[in-house]
Amino acid sequence: MPREFHQATAEQVIIVSEAVVSLSGANSATVSGFTDLLQSTAESALKLAADLGLLSEHGGRYEINSPLCRFLRTPQDAEKATILRATIESYEPFLIFREELEATNNVNDAAQRTKAKLALTCHREQVKETLLSLATYSGALTAGQGNLYERDARGLTSLLDELAAGSREIAEATLTVRNELGDMAGQVDTDQVINPLVAGLRHAAAGNGREAVLQAGIATESFLAHVAAHHATNIVGANGINAKMDRLVQAGHYPNKLLNVCKYVGHVRNAADHGADADIGAPWDISSETGRNYIFVSIMLIRAMLNHRSGNHII
Repeated sequence: MPREFHQATAEQVIIVSEAVVSLSGANSATVSGFTDLLQSTAESALKLAADLGLLSEHGGRYEINSPLCRFLRTPQDAEKATILRATIESYEPFLIFREELEATNNVNDAAQRTKAKLALTCHREQVKETLLSLATYSGALTAGQGNLYERDARGLTSLLDELAAGSREIAEATLTVRNELGDMAGQVDTDQVINPLVAGLRHAAAGNGREAVLQAGIATESFLAHVAAHHATNIVGANGINAKMDRLVQAGHYPNKLLNVCKYVGHVRNAADHGADADIGAPWDISSETGRNYIFVSIMLIRAMLNHRSGNHII
């Protein structure tokens, strides 16, 4: 029976899988907007990610299928490569392709044989380009001279050791975020608030200020949406952090002091995310110091809003 095969690069698979984690599930149109990929490109990458077992698809909506997906929210490209490597080691088209490549020493022949063995519904070149992208990005194959490729000598134990190291870093960052939230941590959504704060903290630790701000901004906006739902406050059309907080203050749920703290969070997020600023005619650079500070101010805002909701006026 013919088998569908979807073309995408390794980078696109990682980007869309990370988007699904961040969005707690989404369709291709939402992922396209989140990643700035064309919808057709996002759709193909999502389907390949599902074929790899990272995601699952139900009625056009993609959800996390593998726990490895959560490790993709990292600033470390080496960790992403390790996750992809562990994933493709059980991906049948790649296993056949690598086997035939070792038998023929020819990527075109290996792709053609893989296509024939699995009755793949695509051109040989699509098979070759996609599998080589997955393999070289992940390090499963390394390019040599004369268009030849060699198998990576690392075994499964080495891969698991690398994944374990990444897991320890995530655990440490998660503990830091929960400690900063204190008694309020149990009132915060893990997938939509804590996990992006953790990703932001890891980006901040790696010196990636812009990514740290973007991840904490996602967490803050998600938190405000949950708060609005709790207070039954209409936020339709209130796009962004500042607009959502304005609605909550106008409805009388929060004081101006917290509004002003939130304005800092909202404006720095806009500086990181909105390209050229009309006032200066150029985009803002985000320093590593701002990235680190932004994480903890965002957490402080969330904690203060939850305290206020409980009748405790603590910043």
